[in-house]
Amino acid sequence: MSEEMKYFMYLLEYYADYKNRKTGDVLQEWEACGITQKIYDNYWIYHTECMENAYLDIDSLVKTGKAAW
Repeated sequence: MSEEMKYFMYLLEYYADYKNRKTGDVLQEWEACGITQKIYDNYWIYHTECMENAYLDIDSLVKTGKAAW
């Protein structure tokens, strides 16, 4: 398994916990919004910053379809 996939799974689990939701529900939402690949592709940004920055960016992607910055 690639490092990107390991981090994606880690991020998904922690984001779901942050939102107090089930992991499967969060992934379904990301899929419905068409942002799953964007989140996966942001590995190089997300894994070098604090987790809260990733949460803010994902919240923006879900809400507007655009990155927070």
